[in-house]
Amino acid sequence: MNTELKNAIASTDKDAQYDASAKRLLGQKHILAHILVKTVPEFMGMNPKDIVPLIEGEPCISTVPVEPGLTNTVTENSGERLIGLNGENAEINEGLMRFDIIFYVRMPSKSGIKGELSQIIVNVEAQKSEPTEYDILNRAIFYVSRMISSQKGRDFENSNYNDIRRVYSIWVCMNMDKNSMSHIHLTKDDIIDTYHWKGNLDLLNIVMLGLAKELPEHDEMYELHRLLGALLSKELTINEKLTIIGNEYDIPVEENFRRDVNIMCNLSQGIREDGIAEGIAIGRAEGEARGRAESEARIILNMHKNGLTAEQIATYTGANIDDVIAIIEKDKKVVLV
Repeated sequence: MNTELKNAIASTDKDAQYDASAKRLLGQKHILAHILVKTVPEFMGMNPKDIVPLIEGEPCISTVPVEPGLTNTVTENSGERLIGLNGENAEINEGLMRFDIIFYVRMPSKSGIKGELSQIIVNVEAQKSEPTEYDILNRAIFYVSRMISSQKGRDFENSNYNDIRRVYSIWVCMNMDKNSMSHIHLTKDDIIDTYHWKGNLDLLNIVMLGLAKELPEHDEMYELHRLLGALLSKELTINEKLTIIGNEYDIPVEENFRRDVNIMCNLSQGIREDGIAEGIAIGRAEGEARGRAESEARIILNMHKNGLTAEQIATYTGANIDDVIAIIEKDKKVVLV
C-alpha cells in the first residue's frame, strides 16, 4: 500500500473518530438541554438542569436509520407487539444513512396536573460545514418528514392522526461566515376568504444553526453558539473547553464527558499535523516538478539558441512539439518586454 493511500486512510479514520466523539458530546443530556432551551418555545426561559430529567432514556446516537421501513423496530413481548426506534448496531447495514442524534423529550405540563404526558421527538445533526453537493435545507426537510411518517405504527395507529408527535430537526453547521439561527416551519396563507382548518401547523420544525469560525463572547443572544462552538472547536485545548463548558454553563464534567473532550482535542491535533505534513509533502512535490520543468525549459532554449528548430528539439528530447513551441514563444515575449 503506497504512503499517500495509507495517509488518506489514517486521516479518514481520524475524521471518523472525531465525528463519533462530537456526536457523543452533543448527545449528552446537559448539552441537549441547552439546545432545547434556545430552540423549543416551551423550554425557553427554563433552567437546563430542569430539562435533563425530561429527556427520556438515552438518546440514540448514529444507530437509527433514516431510510423508510427501517426507522422502527418491531419486537414481540409476552404476546404484545412493541414498536420503537430501531436502535441497531451501527455496523449492521453499514452504508445506511442514520440520524446523528434522536430522542423523545417530555414537555413541561401546562396544567400542572401530575402525570400528564406530552412528548416531542428531537433530532440533532452536526455538519462540519455547509455541504456543496446538495442543499442542506432539502436534506433537513427529508429528515423531518421521515420523523413524522415513521410515527405510524409507533406513536399512532390507523387514522389517529391527532396523536402525531411534534418533531424538531436541529442542524448545527460549523465553519460558517457568521453566527446565525433560523426556524423553518409550516405557515398558512389564505388565498380566497378565510377558514379555520383544524390541525397543528407546528408539527414540523427545522432549526438551522450556523456556527462562525470565531468563538463569540458569552451573552444571551450567542449563548448557545458559544457553548457549541467551544464544544466542537478544533482549536481550543481541553482545559479551555472544560473551563467554558463547566464554569460558564455550569455543566457537570463527568469522566465520560472529559474523555470524549480529550479524544476530540487529541484527534484535532492529529488532523492538524496530518494537514501540515500533507501540505509540506505537496509543496515539495510541486517544487520538484517545478524544478524539472524549469530545467527542461532551459535545455530547450539553449538548443534553440544554437540553431535547432522546434521539430528537431522535440525529436532529440522526446518533448511534445506543442510544449517546445510554447516555451520558445514565451521566451520571445520575455525578451521583448
